[in-house]
Order: sequence, then structure tokens, then C-alpha cells
Amino acid sequence: MPTNGLHRALRIQFGLVNDADRYLTAERFGFKVNASAPSLKRKQIWALEPGPARGAAVLFRSSHLGRYLAAGEDGRVSCEAERPGPDCHFLVLPQPDGRWALQSEPHGRFFGGAEDRLSCFATAISPAELWTVHLAIHPQAHLLSVSRRRYAHLCPQEDEMVADSNAPWGVGALVTLLFQSRRYCLKSCDGRFLRSDGRLVWEPEARARYTLELKAGSLAFKDCDGRYLAPAGPAGTLRAGRSARPGKDELFDLEESHPQVVLLAANRRYVSVRQGVNVSANQDEELDHETFLMQIDQETKKCTFYCSTGGYWTLVTHGGIQATATQVSVNTMFEVEWRGRRVALKASNGRYVCMKKNGQLAAISDFVGEFEAFTLKLINRPLLVLRGGDGFVRQRRGSSQLDTNRSGYDVFRLSFSDGAYQIRGRGGGFWHTGSHGRVCSDGDRAEDFLFEFRERGRLAIRARSGKYLRGGASGLLRADADAPAGAALWEY
Repeated sequence: MPTNGLHRALRIQFGLVNDADRYLTAERFGFKVNASAPSLKRKQIWALEPGPARGAAVLFRSSHLGRYLAAGEDGRVSCEAERPGPDCHFLVLPQPDGRWALQSEPHGRFFGGAEDRLSCFATAISPAELWTVHLAIHPQAHLLSVSRRRYAHLCPQEDEMVADSNAPWGVGALVTLLFQSRRYCLKSCDGRFLRSDGRLVWEPEARARYTLELKAGSLAFKDCDGRYLAPAGPAGTLRAGRSARPGKDELFDLEESHPQVVLLAANRRYVSVRQGVNVSANQDEELDHETFLMQIDQETKKCTFYCSTGGYWTLVTHGGIQATATQVSVNTMFEVEWRGRRVALKASNGRYVCMKKNGQLAAISDFVGEFEAFTLKLINRPLLVLRGGDGFVRQRRGSSQLDTNRSGYDVFRLSFSDGAYQIRGRGGGFWHTGSHGRVCSDGDRAEDFLFEFRERGRLAIRARSGKYLRGGASGLLRADADAPAGAALWEY
């Protein structure tokens, strides 16, 4: 299994929604808290931290302020504490419907209320003291069974999802979490939903909706009958078992999903490691040996290419490229130059990777020509969810306009053609650019967009005008940014 951070559990961040469908909010002014926000944005994001002692108490830290929620003996609640004191300790009491009741550990009172009338003074739990957990992470990830240490993926032959992979390889390992009516659906890479009996269905019906529970930093999915999703049998088929309480078998971790790509060389053949350690452009189909996991270093912005055979691309003697490295080093890092529909790769020796006459790759060129240009195709995002600094991209109800500041998200479909992507939105219309760079989702004909993977977990999208897609202050998606930075970078 890859090392160097390729497999990293996501830090769980979330919003807390009260009975009136309003989010717990931490305000900078006076470090006050309220429950007035109708959507999940920066001020509404919280992280759960263990208490300093080995007990059941936990801490709620505002991701916006970096400070801790606290409840005094008089029931007053604030988010001012830079370091957690006794008043910051809460007990999480999960309810049968999956909601949480939050009890002050030192004072024994329950936290709740509405709008700016929040307190921690209730002696009993009523609907006003119940909170729904809404995950604030990007909803596309890999799902790892805690007990089996195997990854879930779509198994087309058996028409089910199974947890039997040592590594989350290929498009089938992508899982999308869809938040609907306070519950979560698990969506496979082909757009179907996992039902509790193990079947895959096209609509998010009642038996395909799960209450989310957090336990020891992992997730459990409870179906409408109170049973928990777990891998079953030798194949690890995902279905709800008999357990009414989540044990280790019913726990899952979410892991970051790095881009997995294939590269097409000038000879119209795929780069591969099928025939040995040499990285060569010599295959006519894109399978596991032609798929590479691309990880971008956050500081240098250079990337590594990891192979299904268990090695990284690395620069070797005389400029050759082989898939033999087991650890990340200077020689495994490549600088990516985005050249419209093509990319060029520069190795640590300062030279460009080219395709030699025999198909082998070597970093021996001082300039970019035909044999140094590659077509790079993203293969593990047939379904695309985009999130910017202000929220998710979603089509406005009753309109073709795309907003960039929504707490909910749309799942868009990708197709690929000659180095460019076409994006299909809700209702089947294509993304296209209109007046003043405005991006809409009702096109009859596909428009090409270029994807550039600029940072870890973030991409830039370039329109036909040459401008990058950006989320503006108004919340409208526009192609009007000159550089792939800031608001023009998207989590995907």
C-alpha cells in the first residue's frame, strides 16, 4: 500500500443543524454563537476534538475562529476560549434518529435554542436541544472498512458495491456522499445509490438513505430500520447487517481521493508499466497498468505519479523514467506545464520528458515539441462536485445560472475529448459561457473546458476565452479570472 500520505483519512468537519433547520454559527464580534444561518459556510463549520482526559467528553472547535465552544454554570454559551477549559467539555448523546444532544459535562445541562437565544441550561432533552450533523468535507472520497482494511468499490459483474480492494484504484473506488433530508446517500461512480439490502438503485429511495453516526473519528451508516451498513461475506458486499449497534465491522473511514490519470503520447498509445519497470508509451487500452495516481506537493506544486504495481515514476541514470521508487524523493517529483489541451513534464534534472522512438519515456529534452507533449485524462471523476471558498457550485432553481456559494451541491457529469472536458448539468444541459463570462448549464451543444490540477485537491478550469472560472462576490460562476489562483481554484 502506498506511503507518504497517499492514504490519509479526512479530518471530519461538520455543521450542526437545529430543529428549525438553522446552523450553529460562531461570530467574530463578541465571540457569540447563534443558530440563524440557513446554509453551511465558513462560520458554521466545526471540528470535534477529544478532551484532554481519557473520558467521554469532547471539545467543539470553530474552524472559523479557531476557538472552543464553552457553556458556563449560568447556561451562557460563547466561542471565546483559545484554550479549552472545563466549561468547554461536552458529552455527545446520540439519539435514535441520529441527532445529537450536547450536554455540558461539568454542569449537566443540555445545549439548544433558536436564533440568538441559545443556552446550555435545559434539564431535559426536547426538540430544541437536538442537532443534526452535516459533514463539511468534500463529499467525494474513498470508503475504507475499518475492520477489514479494504476499500469499497463498484463491482459491475455482481452489480453491487464490495469492500475487498487493497488500494482504491480506478474509477470504481469513488464514492459520493449525498446529503438529503438530514440523511446521507452513498452514490457509486455510475450514479446509482446503495440500498440497505445491497442493491444499487437509480433513485435515492427511503432504503437508500442513512443516518450518519460518528464514533471514534470514524463513520457508521444506519438505515431506516436501525441496522448498520457493513461488509458481508467473503467478498465484503456492502449491506445492512443485523447489528443494532455500531461495532468495528460497521465503521468506515473516508480518505482523500487523489486524481488518477492516463497519459496519451504522440504515437497515440498509452503510457504504461505493463511490460516491466520502464515507463513506456506502448499500449492501446487504458487499464490498471496505464492508470497513475497523481499527487501534488502543496509547497512545490510538483507532482508524483504512483503506479498500480506499487512504485513511483523516478528519474534514473541517463534520463530514463522507471517505476521503481518506493519513497518520494527529488527524483520522483515532476513539474507539470499546462499547455492548453496538452501537458509537458519536467524532471528533476531540468529536462522535459519525451517519448523515444521505442516508446520509452526519458527526460532528455531541452524544449517542448511533438514528442514532449502528452494528453492527460482524469479517469476517476465521472461525477464532479466543485467547492470554492464560499460554498459549492449548484444550479439555481428555475434557472440555468450556476451559483458558487451554496451549502448543497449538484453532481455534474464529465466527458472527455482530445484534452478537454465537457460538463453536463442537471436536466442534461451542457455548461457554456455567455455574456460577461457568465457560465450557465443549459447548453444544447457541449463546450470544451480545460482542467489544470494546480494544487493538492484543487483544480483550475479554463474556458474557451482563455479565462479561468471564478466564484465572485455575487455568488455567480463566471469565466473572468486571468490566473489560476485564489477564487479560481476549486476542490473537486
